[in-house]
Amino acid sequence: MEFFFPNFQNDMWRIMGLCFHGDKQHFVDTEAHTYRLRLIQEMLREKGIALYDTATAVVRTKDNASDKDLLVVEATDLQALIDRLPQCCAVCATGQKAAELIAAHFNVKVPPTGTGIPVTHEGRTLTFFRMPSSSRAYPLSVEKKAEAYNSMFKSLGILQTTQPPKI
Repeated sequence: MEFFFPNFQNDMWRIMGLCFHGDKQHFVDTEAHTYRLRLIQEMLREKGIALYDTATAVVRTKDNASDKDLLVVEATDLQALIDRLPQCCAVCATGQKAAELIAAHFNVKVPPTGTGIPVTHEGRTLTFFRMPSSSRAYPLSVEKKAEAYNSMFKSLGILQTTQPPKI
């Protein structure tokens, strides 16, 4: 896959469009049935948001995208990854399997969806967020998902709190 969340049916980039531009179509190229990757990458760099998978090798045990049908063959070395990101102040999981892997790494329970908990990494405190899945199979509207992400981004100072999102 060329980049993260590439499936056109996945709502991650619509959520981000709502959060940062008040427009769920901001990153969508409807004609090409894809996303505007250059705009997405520019926004992520500007906001200081890094993306990475919690597993570097997985096997899908069934022909679907469900987390429950993923077998993690090799988890990402979160210790090494976070060490390489000295400005990292939060880790966010967007799926149950990812949340379980991160929780196991930090030896904590998975926080309730839409919330974060403090965790410690090499003497620094990070916030571990469990956000709603951006999959359309997750039973929440894209607007409600964006509200949860807005709250997270505001708590991290990535979004201004003075202007409500245009949802």
